[in-house]
Amino acid sequence: MSGIVQNNILRSSGTIAVTAAGLSWGTAVVTGSTVTVEAGNGYWINTTSNTCTITLPSSAESGDQIVLIDYARTWGTNSIFIDSNGLNYQGNDDTYTVEYTTDGQSVNIVYSDATKGWLPLEDDVTADVPVAPPTQKAIFAYGSTDAKVSMSNLVNSSGVVASDVTGVGTDRNGLAAATYDLDKAVFAYGNTGSVTSLKNLVNNSGVVAADVTGVGTARERLAAASYGTGLAIFAHGTTGSATAISNLVNTSGVIASDVSGVGTARFGLAASSFGGDKAIFGYGRPSSGNSSLTNLVSNVGVLSSDVTGVGTARRDIAAASYGGDKGVFGYGISGSSSNVTNKVSNVGVVATDTTGVGTARYYLAATGYGGDKAIFGFGSTGSVTGITNLVNNSGLVAADVSAVGTAREKPGAAGYSTSA
Repeated sequence: MSGIVQNNILRSSGTIAVTAAGLSWGTAVVTGSTVTVEAGNGYWINTTSNTCTITLPSSAESGDQIVLIDYARTWGTNSIFIDSNGLNYQGNDDTYTVEYTTDGQSVNIVYSDATKGWLPLEDDVTADVPVAPPTQKAIFAYGSTDAKVSMSNLVNSSGVVASDVTGVGTDRNGLAAATYDLDKAVFAYGNTGSVTSLKNLVNNSGVVAADVTGVGTARERLAAASYGTGLAIFAHGTTGSATAISNLVNTSGVIASDVSGVGTARFGLAASSFGGDKAIFGYGRPSSGNSSLTNLVSNVGVLSSDVTGVGTARRDIAAASYGGDKGVFGYGISGSSSNVTNKVSNVGVVATDTTGVGTARYYLAATGYGGDKAIFGFGSTGSVTGITNLVNNSGLVAADVSAVGTAREKPGAAGYSTSA
């Protein structure tokens, strides 16, 4: 280097930030699974043998710059992960996963401010969007024994169901639930003796809040799922007759007014997220008989028209996401109770029946947990039950787990908390 400084940015502290041409490039190649980097430096990152987590500085000023290079063109095999160490990255906080997975990629980032944090400069980098942290815990709540109840049961990140928590809110069954804002849950609608649109929010510690006056058409036996980033949707159900209306939920847990129905109106269906930012509603009972129809939901919450059904037509089933980007429908009733499942790919394609595992039942609920797994729980075999069945991250349903908590049917379930 000549020692001449050109075209540099004056930081807010009065010191001069180094430009790309003036970055310090060491001769050492990083081969470890972790490295902590400093502003004003470039790094050769070799992931031939392992992935690498790169921790950025815990403090930064506008104009600070760091460059990372795929030394051996192996990031497509062993990716790099960026830990923004308390600062934002592309406007997202450091609970988001930032991963780069392209062979030969370079990452040239500059710190902007507290709002947007570190921002990539290169076009090939800016397409890599941070991935929201996965939901780790779950909650089953409400339902009915011989009478409607409001009790809940928390599920930890290992899939262990806890004993009953005293109910909050109006006793009801036939409601639905979904995760919103990445780490919270919302239960809404159902039957208190008549159909209702009440909702109850759940914070990221699993605490259920008091009733909030309902929005949208009161109904029961509907379904709900997450979509987009931190958003959710309730759809279908019955008011006494089947409906296909939907209601979107924003990142504050506020339910919007009715959106006109799309697809065949039905109730006793289920819904799951898939593909990281989309959702699918499927199965259920139209005006007569049972259905295996599905309806996809885009990443902006638009519900699509009917997709021809796959698998055994049935109603009063449950569904949940697994594997990070896939879903599974399971159990329900056709002519008799069923335990078959149908997997959903990461592009929303429903597979044919998988031979059932566990006790055949209906009126159950399901939710994701542990980041990439799912759990089916409770329901009716003709009498109420509290058994559960875990689903691993390959979509394999496990044998029955003995009941914990009060046996009941028609509960809701959703994930909450991004902390294990």
